[in-house]
Amino acid sequence: MTSPQCSRAGCRADAQWQVVWRNPRIHSADRRKVWTACPDHVGFLRDYLASRSFPVEVLALDTAPAS
Repeated sequence: MTSPQCSRAGCRADAQWQVVWRNPRIHSADRRKVWTACPDHVGFLRDYLASRSFPVEVLALDTAPAS
């Protein structure tokens, strides 16, 4: 089994974080998307989504997102 890789374009590092988000203009409150991130890119991915006013939460990869 392979480890999840970072969702940042061009990055192949193993992910340690999950960036949980949704676009409130098109997703209902119960629909959330998850990007995985390495330590080098977790801040970039979080900031990218937050700058668009998307609700975003960063959790350790082994943590289940809150319902």
